[in-house]
Amino acid sequence: MKALVIGATGATGKDLVNQLLQDKDFEEVNIFVRKPVDIQNEKLKVHVVNFENPEEWKSKVKGDVAFSCLGTTLKAAGSKEAQRKVDFDYQYEFAKAAKENNVGDYILVSAYGANPKSKIFYSKMKGELEEVVKKLHFEKITIFKPGMLERKDSDRTGEVLGSRIIKFANKLGLLESQKPLPTDVLAKAMIKSSKIKSNGYSSIKLGNIFCFSEKIAQ
Repeated sequence: MKALVIGATGATGKDLVNQLLQDKDFEEVNIFVRKPVDIQNEKLKVHVVNFENPEEWKSKVKGDVAFSCLGTTLKAAGSKEAQRKVDFDYQYEFAKAAKENNVGDYILVSAYGANPKSKIFYSKMKGELEEVVKKLHFEKITIFKPGMLERKDSDRTGEVLGSRIIKFANKLGLLESQKPLPTDVLAKAMIKSSKIKSNGYSSIKLGNIFCFSEKIAQ
């Protein structure tokens, strides 16, 4: 298979790309990034693009399965408008390009609590993205909705502290549904999903961690 990845330099994306490169079922891995990356592999094709100008790169979004795990934080983006550009606009343009180029399988990393009617900016934005991507009518769509992600060597103070608190609560038998999900486990689930050909609604379980998804046959 030929994989297409947006968000390859983030925590989940790095784990995803590494696993795809090691997976014998994928003969080519195409990543779309804003800056060159320091990865050398004969299966890897790097496309350095300006996401502001999809007309320049959308013809390259051709393959069997597209993985979208792009995202930023409000702090890193600097404003809600800037965050929406990354978390909504860029991802939607990538999804549209994949659909126009007849990519059959689309896998999107959303967020727990995503809801287009939410009063919370982040949850509303993620919910709106889910809705517009669904309306593109891919042959198969998988939407992962993880809660807190556990990133390797995270420098996000709030995230690290929150993860420790939830893990402590987990030991007491509390907040099991909010158990931090390691990004490499999420990446593994995404790849597993790409190999499932059945339709309908389902969830994927790895070990004792659930990552919810929905497959929509059009």
